[in-house]
This record gives sequence, C-alpha cells and structure tokens, in this order.
Amino acid sequence: MTETSTSDRPTALVTGAGRGIGRAIVLRLAREGYAPIVVDLDAEAAEKVAAEAGGRAVALDVTDTDAVRELAASVPNLDVLVNNAGIFPPAPIAEVALAQFRAVMDVNVLGPLNLIQCFLPQLSAARGAVVNIASTAAKAPVPGTAAYSPSKAALISLTKLCAVELASTGVRFNAIGPGGVQTEGTASVSADPKREARFNELLPLGRRALPDDIADVVPFLVGSDGRYVTGQVIYVDGGLTESTIPFLQAAQRI
Repeated sequence: MTETSTSDRPTALVTGAGRGIGRAIVLRLAREGYAPIVVDLDAEAAEKVAAEAGGRAVALDVTDTDAVRELAASVPNLDVLVNNAGIFPPAPIAEVALAQFRAVMDVNVLGPLNLIQCFLPQLSAARGAVVNIASTAAKAPVPGTAAYSPSKAALISLTKLCAVELASTGVRFNAIGPGGVQTEGTASVSADPKREARFNELLPLGRRALPDDIADVVPFLVGSDGRYVTGQVIYVDGGLTESTIPFLQAAQRI
C-alpha cells in the first residue's frame, strides 16, 4: 500500500481508479490539491496510479461490505467520493444468465451504495460531494450489453434519491454520463480506423472522448463552484445522445 501524508489536503477516494477514466480523475483531482485514495480491484494498477498521483493505493472489491467498512475505518476524513468502478460484460438480454445480470448490478449499483453508506459519516462531517460515473447508456440503452444499461439507469436514480433523501447531511450527489471514451476497456470498439472515422464524423464535437474529457468535469461538481448543484446528471458525450437525426441520416445513406 502506498501512502502519503493527507493531513493538510482534502481527501478524494476514487474507485475503479487503476486505469482509464478512474485514473484520469485521480490525476486531475491530485492537480487540484486533493490527496487521492486510489481504489481498484487490481492491486498493481492501483499502486501504479497512486505512485503517479502521490496518493494511497487500496486493493478492494467494492461489493464486499466488510472490506469497505474496514477501509472506511482507516479513513478519518473524506471530502470527495467518486464511484467509477464498473463492469460491462456483453450478452443478449434474452439469454443473459441471471447470475451475470446480478454481478453487473452488484458492482455498478450496489458498489456505489456500499461506499456511500460506509463513508457517509466522513462525507457529512466535511459537507462533501459524491460523483457517480454513469453512462449515456442510461439514457440511450445499448443492445447487447444486458445489465449494463439498466445498471447505469439505476445508478442515476440512486444519485437523485441520495441528493434528496440525504440533503440534510450537507453532502451533494451528482452523476456524470460519459459517451464513447477511448480507454483500455473500449479499445476494440475503436480499433477499425474507417469505422471510427465514420463514428466521429457524426458526433457534433467530431471525436470520441478521452478520459481527461470526463475527469475535467469532476472538479466543478465537487468544488465550491458547484456548491448549489445536486441531483444532476451531466452527459459528457460530445453531443452523442442528441444526435439522433444525423445518425438516422447516415443510416439512410448506407
């Protein structure tokens, strides 16, 4: 476990932080002056990012309540929680095994709830902020992803419920809905240059997102500039979810 002193800095815990969007969020928050706690199921990946950011690495299964409680007991102060950990195994909805569906819901929905419940005392004391990383799939379901779209829709609903029901704690809850993002987990999607070029041409902003495009929104939501924002979803998708007509026009040209 890698640790640095956090006594003089606000603390931010990010799950699924060993790569991709999670790593970018850690590095962005570190630049903003936060002491990051880098949480990932992959201990080696967490250690690497913690070394980059000058933070603490924790190997953790977000669905393991006992393990999350143990971690919470070791973190006296927490200002920011970013629930980024998620899985998206593909499967047709008519055939997906219930065990797989449950596993996705466990990580993508119950995992964030687990962290929120266990760290609520610290977040309340700090009048902190929670950001849940959802997806455009919550708004525009993606066929063939089985539980993924339902899980992200549920995560957004959880975000809104927490914002209302837990308002008295002083903690703000918001969500970010990324669209297509270039990460290690999505590399196969953009591997075909011609296909990728066609996709990018249809996006209003002309390109697929990079992890930093998502990470750069987080400081606003957790900082003083976002002090009156709670229960909201910001879709950081380059206009993807508003591009129905261009996609339909492109389909007619095929």
